Amino acid sequence: MQIKASEKANRTLNPIRAIVDKVLSGPPSTSGLDRIPLSLGDPTHFGNLLPPPSLTSAISSLADSHKDDGYIPAVGSPALRSAVAQAFSEDGVSYSSDDVVVASGCSGALELLLTALLNPGDNVLVPRPGFPLYEVIANSHGASVKYYDLDPDQGWNVDLKSVEAQCDSKTRGIVINNPSNPCGSVFGKEHLKDLLSLCSTLGILPIGDEVYGGMTFPGSQTYHSLASVSATLLSGSVPVVSACGMAKQYLVPGWRVGWLTFYGPDLADLKAGVHRLAQVVLGACSLAQAASARALGEDLNSFKRELNEKLAGQAAALEGALEGSHGLTVVKAQGAMYTMVKLDPSAFSDIADDVEFTRMLLEEFNVFALPGSAFGIDNFFRAVYCAPEGMLKEAGERIKQFCEKHKA
Repeated sequence: MQIKASEKANRTLNPIRAIVDKVLSGPPSTSGLDRIPLSLGDPTHFGNLLPPPSLTSAISSLADSHKDDGYIPAVGSPALRSAVAQAFSEDGVSYSSDDVVVASGCSGALELLLTALLNPGDNVLVPRPGFPLYEVIANSHGASVKYYDLDPDQGWNVDLKSVEAQCDSKTRGIVINNPSNPCGSVFGKEHLKDLLSLCSTLGILPIGDEVYGGMTFPGSQTYHSLASVSATLLSGSVPVVSACGMAKQYLVPGWRVGWLTFYGPDLADLKAGVHRLAQVVLGACSLAQAASARALGEDLNSFKRELNEKLAGQAAALEGALEGSHGLTVVKAQGAMYTMVKLDPSAFSDIADDVEFTRMLLEEFNVFALPGSAFGIDNFFRAVYCAPEGMLKEAGERIKQFCEKHKA
């Protein structure tokens, strides 16, 4: 007898997989060139971006001490919850340990929150283009997503009219990813105020995906957390739950240390639900939590500044190499690790769309980028700029040659 999977398991499917499979469906590259993966959202892959030395030395010494080998509370270690509360209190926002719940990475934190928030039949608004995980989680629980638009002609700002149009009686919340994956955009404070005010009017919960918080380039838009905007511009009247973690800002994605922070009124019942659900899986590794708590208690401003400067230089290297490419328009990044590039299929003789563009680019020039349709928007591609500058310049030159080869 065949043992059947559950309905929940059958509902759990990442839509990006089918699109990536199409990109990879062509024959292996015969270019003789080494592959340049602009598809990987792992900042550690190339070895040029390293975590703070204090973080790695902390985990080594803590492992030797054997003081953190045992179980810890389901909602996270007291030390880490306290460290997160202190490190992320700002601009009128004062967190306590009770406002923090630790999870297995930022994605685990989002899964925990959406599980606590959504009933079957409910929906949550998510950005387009945006990270596909939100849809995966919602669908898994018998809920759904509705898409609001980001406008590339306005620096990927939120189309507030689309938010209002998508909201209905079953809408429980809206995910606001800032800085953005895949866009590399950063929302201004007044824009966030307008967005939070609209959430209040519509009666939906703002959910911050702020895993790239603070990863902004010198001279670009300043990062503001949702909680700080609610506190300073809206008198703390709009409740906010935000997901964050150590993965990207501190360059340890494999440690799987993330958390939720709760700010503002009317969140007691939701927070209690999250606490109950946290008992199902006991969060992140106790050793990684202990090391993270120690590092967050230190002054890492110089590390963050140097990281942002390095990422800005890498983004400029890629975007500069792509400048002037036939049929392409670069929407320049302001932060995070990504840039989106618009392509005009009519400018090419034999390329119909973004999936075909990325598939043929991989086959002919061995550069792997993800098509925009993987993130909900056609005729763009996303490029990650975590590689060393020389490799990014080489990737840009190959893409430029590819465009010349196929121009109409």
